[in-house]
Amino acid sequence: MAGRNITVAGKDGSFGAYMAVPEKGNGATIVVIQEIFGVNKVMRDTADWLAGQGYYAVCPDLFWRIEPGIDITDQTDAEWEKAFSYFKAFNVDKGIEDIAATIALSRQHGAGKVGAVGYCLGGLLAYLTATRTDADATASYYGVGIDNYLGEAGKAKKPALLHIAEEDGFVSKESQAKMIAGLTAPNFELHTYPGRDHAFARVGGKHYHAGDAAIANARTLAFFARELG
Repeated sequence: MAGRNITVAGKDGSFGAYMAVPEKGNGATIVVIQEIFGVNKVMRDTADWLAGQGYYAVCPDLFWRIEPGIDITDQTDAEWEKAFSYFKAFNVDKGIEDIAATIALSRQHGAGKVGAVGYCLGGLLAYLTATRTDADATASYYGVGIDNYLGEAGKAKKPALLHIAEEDGFVSKESQAKMIAGLTAPNFELHTYPGRDHAFARVGGKHYHAGDAAIANARTLAFFARELG
């Protein structure tokens, strides 16, 4: 397994991406959709983890219009302040265009099927990837603001898996209830995690919970094995 930087040609220009290559691939690619901290070690490690499962994994730099190459952590107040400034400046619609371009590149290079997984901001973008692109399957971890886009749910034609933290400090109980009511079978599969806060699957994060992260990740791998295999 090896990781390298690649370039993706998008509608508005080219941007970078981290690509993890499996030792023995199954022909499928998964687009890893970043949090508000850029394509940092957590995202690269996620791509490497998926490559270890036999997938090509590509994590595009979705903040490139703001500043290319953002790579910060969640460990200091100053970095959180920067991350929220990037989040406020980010254009969701343009981000989805960049994800679509990353999916297209994967298909051009012979990917049998292409999935996507996103976290935090990327969790929202994963949901919108399901409604706005031709991805074959998407997984969303504690997506923020999904309830603002429930009107698009009917556009999802392929399966989508959502992990919801019941005590998410960024997603209210009211928002969670709207998601549960609005995202139903056959295309949506939702799992809730009692007692868990936002980013419970982010290794090294304040709210990381190894047990539930393992459960969520196992569900995600089983989902991708079923839909992308």
